[in-house]
Amino acid sequence: MRLLCIDIGAGTQDVLLLDTTQRVENSVQLILPSPTQIAARHIAEATKAGKPLLLTGVTMGGGAISSALKRHLKAGLPAFATLLAALTFDDDPQQTTDRGVKLLSEDEAGGLHGAHQVELRDLDVKAILKAVEPFTGPVEPDAVAVAVLDHGEAPRGVSNRLFRFEYLKGLVEERRCLEQLCYLAAEVPPSLTRMLSVVRSHDRPLPLLLMDTGAAAALGAGLDGRVSRYPHRLSLNLGNAHTLGVHLQEGNILGLFEHHTGLLPAARLRRVVDRFLAGELTNQEVWDDGGHGCFILKTATKRPPVVITGPNRARAAGSGLRAYPAAPYGAMMLAGCFGLAAAWGYRSPEWAGEIGKALGVRLSL
Repeated sequence: MRLLCIDIGAGTQDVLLLDTTQRVENSVQLILPSPTQIAARHIAEATKAGKPLLLTGVTMGGGAISSALKRHLKAGLPAFATLLAALTFDDDPQQTTDRGVKLLSEDEAGGLHGAHQVELRDLDVKAILKAVEPFTGPVEPDAVAVAVLDHGEAPRGVSNRLFRFEYLKGLVEERRCLEQLCYLAAEVPPSLTRMLSVVRSHDRPLPLLLMDTGAAAALGAGLDGRVSRYPHRLSLNLGNAHTLGVHLQEGNILGLFEHHTGLLPAARLRRVVDRFLAGELTNQEVWDDGGHGCFILKTATKRPPVVITGPNRARAAGSGLRAYPAAPYGAMMLAGCFGLAAAWGYRSPEWAGEIGKALGVRLSL
């Protein structure tokens, strides 16, 4: 089988086209700019040209797009958006209009002339397969797996930082294992608007699995040959925007914390990790520090080894943490993609043996 795995972060989208008929190392692997970086570049083109901006499409990850939109408005240039596109910037459309963006219906957007249109979407399978085709010939995968970080649609007056972490906590308390922290397309909860937008953008009649980026990275890190020998470990993913630490023992999640990478210089990172593993880090402490939160289901008597992934893993070098840089199948940036592949194996009995054989592991719940 061929499984297309796409791990979408703030800086990059990492792509693995896993072909189970060949060695994993020979599968197509790509590190590309993330969709939010691409859309931000297109917004900047409108700003530079002095043109009105029209945002259409669906809800996607913000980050670079939000900054680009602010610069466009600061330049005194008009901006328009359809409702689903506007939800990229705030769960409350009124907040987006208050910043100077005019909301349009789909019909109104279709009749707007002279504006620079940017379609917002996280998932573009067609573009990825088109990029690969000159090297592989026409490719049609059997299934697709996508990882995104979804803050969810917080109720009015509730912080999206708080809402996201309460969702993560509830999911872990319910399921406890990394491989179960995923959804098939029809299972995505209504509050996870970014994942639902990925489902809407999936324009191929192929099975689709979705997972949080941090959970995918932690699951993928466990496929590193050395890491697999440490069933008790802290998996620490230092992404471009978020840092997620997951304390694991024999596949069970003992606790986790999530922070913003930019708020974790080396010394603070070390302090957070030390307090977390000692069972002393509190949810309020992480919240007050600008992060999402922390919860601990169970403490361990022995400090586990620290396994690190993510594009900002060098940040740990000056922290004094003795961390092993996981690189499953020799590709650290694809840890999330390998985690997605494993998650498909766990969720799909008909593919479990084939994917497991390709990855060199046994996949069964």
